Amino acid sequence: MPSVAFHTLGCKVNHYETEAIWQLFKEEGYERVDYDSIADVYVINTCTVTNTGDKKSRQVIRRAIRKNPDGVICVTGCYAQTSPGEIMAIPGVDVVVGTQDRRKMLEYIDEYKQERQPINGVTNIMKNRVYEELDVPAFTDRTRASLKIQEGCNNFCTFCIIPWARGLMRSRDPEEVVKQAQQLVDAGYKEIVLTGIHTGGYGEDMKDYNLAMLLRDLEQNVKGLKRIRISSIEASQLTDEVIEVIDQSNIVVRHLHVPLQSGSNTVLKRMRRKYTMEFFAERLEKLKKALPGLAVTSDVIVGFPGETEEEFMETYNFIKEHKFSELHVFPYSKRTGTPAARMDDQIDEEVKNERVHRLIELSNQLAKEYASNFEDEVLEAIPEEVYDDGRYVGYTDNYLKVVFPATEEMIGQLVKVKITKAGYPLNEGQFVRVLEDHNENSSKKAAI
Repeated sequence: MPSVAFHTLGCKVNHYETEAIWQLFKEEGYERVDYDSIADVYVINTCTVTNTGDKKSRQVIRRAIRKNPDGVICVTGCYAQTSPGEIMAIPGVDVVVGTQDRRKMLEYIDEYKQERQPINGVTNIMKNRVYEELDVPAFTDRTRASLKIQEGCNNFCTFCIIPWARGLMRSRDPEEVVKQAQQLVDAGYKEIVLTGIHTGGYGEDMKDYNLAMLLRDLEQNVKGLKRIRISSIEASQLTDEVIEVIDQSNIVVRHLHVPLQSGSNTVLKRMRRKYTMEFFAERLEKLKKALPGLAVTSDVIVGFPGETEEEFMETYNFIKEHKFSELHVFPYSKRTGTPAARMDDQIDEEVKNERVHRLIELSNQLAKEYASNFEDEVLEAIPEEVYDDGRYVGYTDNYLKVVFPATEEMIGQLVKVKITKAGYPLNEGQFVRVLEDHNENSSKKAAI
């Protein structure tokens, strides 16, 4: 039985796609082994979102070549898509496939075994208008399943290389999404995370269908689904219709990740982001009115070219005022090939780091404040794994990480937990009871 080993760099979409590629290998009779062991085939799923992503990808490729010089080295993912030449130039790389045509990977591997000539299977992603169907009936990791619903992005923000790595917006057929969701629920998953490159843009390339309709269809048609989480959604995609669906839904969770990137209109303009702070604030207010207790997490880039102390403070104050529940803070890093990397006024690393620290401190403070609202409340959580002390750790619907006494059988199940001590990054809880499957698709309204 031939063996295959995988290594995934980068985002959730890459992790999803590695699982999908594994399914293709499994169907061909491969067994999956650890990346640090000797395998017949190594598949490296690369990332290119930063220059560091490229560098890490190259290191991981070289590691496999050293491990088994006779193995077939197959490189895929975003870095493969944007720089196939650079990857083909690494001695020992045999097959390169980009962010499409993954199904051809096994053919290329067979072809390589016969011809012993490196194969570059990367094609022009910008011409692609069709979503590539890749099934994932179950995940190696047992508790939360992601479900990829779209591919690509049309935004072309000045700091971002992703449209060049993933192509333009293409949505997955809604029937396929529902079918795949049912398959995941049947495999035992209670929560599904809808994911993509620009997830909230789902349906923008379709006639008469959109994200709000997809959320409704999932809730109505997937039997036994307890939770839907949207991995990320832009402020402009938080339409009144989407807000209304989340408000009425019993299974869309009280947590949204809405990327801010900057809280200053002048910086947003240089980033070529398509909203103003006024618009963002108006959407947040509308959301929080409809969904009391909602957790809003966000991404922020600090030290974008030309960012003044005043602009940084606009961001700081905006975040403070709107009480985000947690931030992912990134110092701006130059990505070769993007307009922002060529801008004048690049910010000094020390200034960047100092600003990053200030924002992280604010984020920690806001996260503690948010969690403290739920002390003594009973929330729903899904235990995911054993914590150091034998208790279990999982996330509540509103994305609080909670540790509480549970048992092995409860992993992946929906349970009621009382928050006994709020904190950040961890809350302590006491187990109340397991939710029964038959009748309790418990209403969020009741839980608030």
